[in-house]
Amino acid sequence: MPVVNTNGIDLHYETQGAGTPLVLLAGLGYPAWQWHKMAPLLAEHCQVILPDNRGVGQSSKPAGPYTAELLAADTVGLLDALGIDQAVVMGHSMGGFIAQALALAYPDRVSKLILAATNFGGPRHVPITPAAMAVLTDASGDPVTRFRNGLAVSTAPGFAAREPEIIEQWLAWRLANPIDPAGYQGQLAIGLGLLREEACFEHRLSAVAAPTLILFGAHDAVAPPANADLLAQQIPHSRVQILPDAGHFFPLETPEEAAKAVSEFILESAGRGMS
Repeated sequence: MPVVNTNGIDLHYETQGAGTPLVLLAGLGYPAWQWHKMAPLLAEHCQVILPDNRGVGQSSKPAGPYTAELLAADTVGLLDALGIDQAVVMGHSMGGFIAQALALAYPDRVSKLILAATNFGGPRHVPITPAAMAVLTDASGDPVTRFRNGLAVSTAPGFAAREPEIIEQWLAWRLANPIDPAGYQGQLAIGLGLLREEACFEHRLSAVAAPTLILFGAHDAVAPPANADLLAQQIPHSRVQILPDAGHFFPLETPEEAAKAVSEFILESAGRGMS
């Protein structure tokens, strides 16, 4: 996995395929592995660029707090190193915060924007459901049980029971790749830092010029899909697509459906079907 030095850190990344550059930005605590099911499908049409965000994977893990703007600058540094002037940028969950910051601070670098399972922060976004919050903050029991419970609430109802092999592979990966505490805390600060009215993206999104796809799982309890319409109300050239059988982790739950939605959006002519 190659590395570039950008914004004062070593940023590890991989690329797959050729064509339109597409940067995939993972969520809290996840490196590029989060995209391992979707990336090969997207690489049939695109040059897929998969960084490990600052704080995870093989990238540097300096002490935080981090901001969405800081990681957006990391990403632009990667594009510079690769000689890419403009790319489609897709961010999932926390990666969606980075993608919003990038589209606002570097509009000329973003040809299209895909915001997945995320929100704009501030007091008017739709927060995690109380039931999901209770599970994800429950510190009782052993770590493996807590992780399994977290996956069950973060995926579509019944997914964990229907797909035990995927859950076991997911668990094995996490056990082999434990979270770095400093990096995790640094990344956690990104979302927390957007909770204040003056810090959130809500009132700035009208400046997003790129055609935007807002992609959510219908059963997302972590970033409820009601956030999709709230984002669309603020972003001028945007549309919403809901994946009917998915929860928060649709890149791993329904990768084929998600990749189809993303590929169709990238391949269509600019502005077509946007509202």
